[in-house]
Amino acid sequence: MSIRASKILETFPNPTPSRDYTIHMRMPEFTCLCPKTGQPDFATLFLEYVPDQTCIELKSLKGYIWSYRDEGAFHEAVTNQILSDLVNACQPRFMRLRAEFNVRGGIYTQVVVEHRAPDWTPPTPVHLP
Repeated sequence: MSIRASKILETFPNPTPSRDYTIHMRMPEFTCLCPKTGQPDFATLFLEYVPDQTCIELKSLKGYIWSYRDEGAFHEAVTNQILSDLVNACQPRFMRLRAEFNVRGGIYTQVVVEHRAPDWTPPTPVHLP
């Protein structure tokens, strides 16, 4: 089955909604276009989230990320848009997206955006000896 670029994000039921746990994803093949020059921008996206009732389905996430390939976007705008779309799709307890863009004009850009559900309190970290 082939995957196509799409803005549709699918979800599936969280198998353990009673527990806080973190899902980490690394997406090293993100591309979009510079809105000023039309040249390609390349980035690695790092997604971390604590799901609530649903989780993001990976195949749809891949198609969603591919959908930016031919779109012009500033780094800050595209990172915030992706986070907003992911939050709208799965309503997580917590979500952080970090976009590490490759060098452009001698400058590396990293954009970090977060969402926290208003009624969620993170668990106290456990530090073992």
